[in-house]
Amino acid sequence: MKKVTLAILSVVTATSVTACESKPQASESGNQSSSSTPAKTVTINIATVNNPDMKVMEELKGEFESTHPGIKVNFTAMPDDDLRKKVTLNVSTKSGEYDIATIGPYEVSTWAKNDWLEPLNPLFEANADIQKSYDVNDIIKPINGALSLKDKMYALPFYGESNMIFYRKDLFEQKGLTMPEQPTWDDIYKLAKQLNDPANGMYGIALNGTPQYGQLAPLLTVINTFGAKWFDMDWNPQINSPEFKKAVSFYVNLLKEAGEPGATNVGFNEGLGLISQGKAAMWYHATVAAGMLNDPNTSKVVGKIGYAKAPVEVTPNGSHWLYTWGLGILSSSTHKKEAFEFITWATSKDYIKLVANKKGWALAPSGTRYSTYENQDYLKAAPWSKITKELIDSADINKPAKDQVPYTGLAQIHLPEYAAFASEFGQNFAAVVTGALSVDEALQKSQEKTTEIMKKAGYIKK
Repeated sequence: MKKVTLAILSVVTATSVTACESKPQASESGNQSSSSTPAKTVTINIATVNNPDMKVMEELKGEFESTHPGIKVNFTAMPDDDLRKKVTLNVSTKSGEYDIATIGPYEVSTWAKNDWLEPLNPLFEANADIQKSYDVNDIIKPINGALSLKDKMYALPFYGESNMIFYRKDLFEQKGLTMPEQPTWDDIYKLAKQLNDPANGMYGIALNGTPQYGQLAPLLTVINTFGAKWFDMDWNPQINSPEFKKAVSFYVNLLKEAGEPGATNVGFNEGLGLISQGKAAMWYHATVAAGMLNDPNTSKVVGKIGYAKAPVEVTPNGSHWLYTWGLGILSSSTHKKEAFEFITWATSKDYIKLVANKKGWALAPSGTRYSTYENQDYLKAAPWSKITKELIDSADINKPAKDQVPYTGLAQIHLPEYAAFASEFGQNFAAVVTGALSVDEALQKSQEKTTEIMKKAGYIKK
């Protein structure tokens, strides 16, 4: 995502991951299109996560192709973990299979150091019209910073997010319950127990239980806010510490006592399905899902959802994440010019307006641009916008734990070795959920494996 290529390729192996010469003119979206028929058509290949926002982008790709007649866009959508593994393998071997990939802060923090991503600053400088219309300064600073390294941009965000509690206002009212503006995890536990009614197909809360390391973010925030940390300042793993045990025990007990069955198969898409189909009273996940829960074409709970800040416990540090799925150009691409035209179109202010016109403002990509949060149509359609913006602004990737730590990252830890030790941790965590391992056994296995990985990578000197 010290021994970067070897670390990533070992995880992938163990678990499996002609520019047109014609003169451009401005299109309606403020980007560039060809003013004459190109000599040939270029196809750019995009590897994407299979979430609703990317499905909308694929659905609207014809709008781009119609104003860029020399460029065709091909999407390959796949689950989160499959995407990370496949694209990591392709980019590390420079196969050139993909031109663009959806990536996050973790990939930027690791891949850019290996020159696997194309820096975007020179591309903006070489395209004055695009630079002017795109308005980089409109991107929310923490989001832009999460996709940059040493003042160089390596991806453009198509949505930004933190995480929150979604809850059924109607069910709370029926039971006389109140959601605190800033709940604690103890509050959430008590509420979930009162709302849990599995006999009638209603679960108190939906939580991720999948072992996929790319889906561990909700659990990581619980670990953080319970005062635990992954490493001390000498890079010694702290996974079997009392704080870590308390956090994981709490999360698993909440799942078992008031969560959904079959949790090891539940990630973002599955949790979204549970609450949107009226089967969960609460859900803890990404703020970007708010619009999806208010889509009458896919949700049965439109107008019934309330929003609360991410719960805290011992410390607010690391209690909520800062994340963005961005579009990055792989350095192995032979169509960088065309890829740049697409990613600036797909993350522009005009693309946001296009989605709003086609799907409604509630489904417009959120969390990326200041102008979105100044748009009265969006604010009216998105009552969750205030909390989302507050959470994004206050999340600090440099303070993920109660104590000082040598790493950064909230939804993921920004280390090349993260994929390796998080994959092991995810499998052990899932074994606890199914009852195959105790919490102590799972954490000790993860402690030993992580120590082995960090020693091999040279972090631990003893």
